[in-house]
Amino acid sequence: MQYRQFGNTDLKVSEIGFGAWAIGGGTMIGNTSIGWGDTDDTVSVKAIQAALDAGINFFDTADVYGLGHSEELLGNTIGSRKDIIIATKVGNVSRNEQFTTDYSKEYILKACEASLKRLKRETIDYYQLHTARLTHLQQGECIEAMQQLHQEGKIRYWGLSLNTFAPLPEADHLINNNLGNGFQLVLNLLNQKALPLINKAHEKGYGIIARMALQFGLLTGKFDNGVSFAANDHRKSRLTKEVIESANTALVPVWGLCEKYNCSKTQLALSYVLSYPGVSTLIPGIRTAEQVHLNTTGLFILEPDDLLLIEKMGVADFIPVLDLIQQQG
Repeated sequence: MQYRQFGNTDLKVSEIGFGAWAIGGGTMIGNTSIGWGDTDDTVSVKAIQAALDAGINFFDTADVYGLGHSEELLGNTIGSRKDIIIATKVGNVSRNEQFTTDYSKEYILKACEASLKRLKRETIDYYQLHTARLTHLQQGECIEAMQQLHQEGKIRYWGLSLNTFAPLPEADHLINNNLGNGFQLVLNLLNQKALPLINKAHEKGYGIIARMALQFGLLTGKFDNGVSFAANDHRKSRLTKEVIESANTALVPVWGLCEKYNCSKTQLALSYVLSYPGVSTLIPGIRTAEQVHLNTTGLFILEPDDLLLIEKMGVADFIPVLDLIQQQG
């Protein structure tokens, strides 16, 4: 495992982190799935242990994943180990069987205490506003809460998990006001909307967490238009047959690089993200020990010409696919 500095902080994070959304289980809020289908906690614990054995030292979760269950699993398995970095998020909530958000100072302070208890920690290494929008940042309560939690020693560093399809306005607000320590953003073969931000944020000393490197599994190349997902798996509404078929067609030229690098599609997709030095860590969703192995081996840095090829396709060939994905939410 290789490690990278997380911006100007003293955190040194594994290039591959552990995305802990899926181990939260197949949670529903009303009729809306916010999970990845049913899970087995025994399998999840083995996955966490396999990740530790592989050298993964960065685990990313959120209080809404499994409505606290993901945090509890990490707390019970990792606890207060000081050599392991835990990042979690706040702001997305379930109220009256409805999915909503709350970025008030009062709520964030209370939610942080609950996360600390579930994680069995005295301090959260990296605390994130979970896709807060520009209006929330301008109102200021959420920023005041993060600054207070830092002053009280409840969190070491804080940042913002950015919007999937329009990440720039909120990032610019923090950068221009010299606020926070990092960003979590979407970067993958299909969704390159955050590329203009990465170098800028890196130069300003912000750490970068790249999420959705495999686009919910779509970029493993294992899905065809006959795949189906359970009702409590959010991919049921997102990875439609049309999305899968369009993506598989558009990506044919990219998958040709697998022969050049003698790699799997998963390895190519992950390596693409790691090829940007501004990325501190990427966090594929992990559910099993086998996925730990698949996501941490055979990775490499793409040659500049191949990166350029993919970027050119990102502003041309992949736009219709990304539009389809965005329509699904």
